Amino acid sequence: MKEFDYVIIGGGCAGLSLAYELEIHEKLKDKTLAIIEPRKEYKRDKTWSFWKVAPHNFDDCVKKNWENFSVNIPGKTNYLECKNFPYQSIDSGLFYEKIKNKLKKNENIFFFKNIEEINKQNSLVFNSVPNIKKNHLNLWQHFCGVEIKTDNDIFDEKIFNLMDFDCEQRESVHFFYTLPYEKNSALVETTWLSKMNDNSQKDYENQINNYIKNNLKIKNYEITYKEEGAIPLFYPLNKNEKNKINIGTAGGMTRLSTGYTFLNIQEHSKYIRENIDNIVNARKFEIDRKYQFLDEIFLRVLEKNPEKMSDVFFRMFKTSPKTVIKFLSNKSNFLEDLSVIFKMPKLIFIKALFD
Repeated sequence: MKEFDYVIIGGGCAGLSLAYELEIHEKLKDKTLAIIEPRKEYKRDKTWSFWKVAPHNFDDCVKKNWENFSVNIPGKTNYLECKNFPYQSIDSGLFYEKIKNKLKKNENIFFFKNIEEINKQNSLVFNSVPNIKKNHLNLWQHFCGVEIKTDNDIFDEKIFNLMDFDCEQRESVHFFYTLPYEKNSALVETTWLSKMNDNSQKDYENQINNYIKNNLKIKNYEITYKEEGAIPLFYPLNKNEKNKINIGTAGGMTRLSTGYTFLNIQEHSKYIRENIDNIVNARKFEIDRKYQFLDEIFLRVLEKNPEKMSDVFFRMFKTSPKTVIKFLSNKSNFLEDLSVIFKMPKLIFIKALFD
């Protein structure tokens, strides 16, 4: 079996982002790379959205930018601006196409369906497949979204709705998320933060239909695209092994309180590329420990007080939008952290700190 200098296990967002970063900076000129990915074809299957707090390689894959957003709970709506850090939505289909077109020009890059097809004994391995053991106590962010097209111009495409808690909670944390791409098309998503041990929460289609008809007041629409997924709000059990580096969710690149991963993947890819010649001995790249600590407390509060979380999120966005965006995107300083923390209800967070 053939040997390779580098092996990337998993050709999804993290694996392809790393391969692209190495390729455009000519780190694969004299090196061979094997990408292990079982899927038969690449097609649009996800939407990655985030505030652009740092540059990345995929501006040409952005489907839409927004500079205004809203957060609402029953009876109250907070309208906010994000001109400093526009919210971006990336079409995974455009992302896959761009990277595949670039990688296929390099004869040193190969795709395989199964790891057993190659000899990785002497390779530097980058693993993006998280080792997740089923545990009914673990929290997840699970969701289902549909892109709809309407007969009439319904949406204000200049503002997106980040969180709408005006929906049934079922003793968990539940909100809807609406990204209007045009006046007559939008992605509408139902999102749960829960332990995923209640299958009644997975009647996604019914939830979305009810929300579109009763909340958005849309009667006639066509579904043009659907996506479904689950993000672990806990760190996977991937072990540290010699000549193996975990990337993506497997490498701890998911911010546990938000599920945001895309920009963390891009920054990790850049770090690996800059240190590729000595990456095995380089300092481990990770989300700042302060965010790991704060997220742990936040998730304790969420687990024990799901009925209060809509108010917690609403309060959070009562601080400066620039500040809260930096906080949620791992870019805040100490004073900005404090300004967000001071907006939180004190008692439940103090209790969680000592649990």
